[in-house]
Amino acid sequence: MIKNSPQVKKIPLVGVGVMIFKENKILLGKRKGSHGEGEYASPGGHLEYMETIEDCAKRETFEETGIEIKNIRFQFVANVRKYKPKHYLHIGVIANYKSGKVQRKEPEKCEGWNWYSLENLPSPLFKMTKKRKFSQELCSKGRTVS
Repeated sequence: MIKNSPQVKKIPLVGVGVMIFKENKILLGKRKGSHGEGEYASPGGHLEYMETIEDCAKRETFEETGIEIKNIRFQFVANVRKYKPKHYLHIGVIANYKSGKVQRKEPEKCEGWNWYSLENLPSPLFKMTKKRKFSQELCSKGRTVS
């Protein structure tokens, strides 16, 4: 197929979202410059070729926030078509804060990061953040991903 042809096959991208827990709070940032602009979301991004889900979660978290994470485990998979024309296979993982100071390392993509109590989440939430179940159980259970 020719690149600019209407016959070009469009395929979904793979995104990894990382819900990070620290002292019964989660890290959320207000998105800007992309789909879900103005909505609060966890760190995350695109899975790179031959990258493990765990490595993607660590890389994206550090690139966006400057912190390190541990105890990464699978949460859910979703077929996201809400932000048309973008189409994603979204892999949600849960992790625990390990070390570092939260920074806004990509100011063109996020207005700022804050820790939020599960009982007092900001609004509006990014679709994939809403999809997750917030409970103490998430902090301690789950399967490790690779």
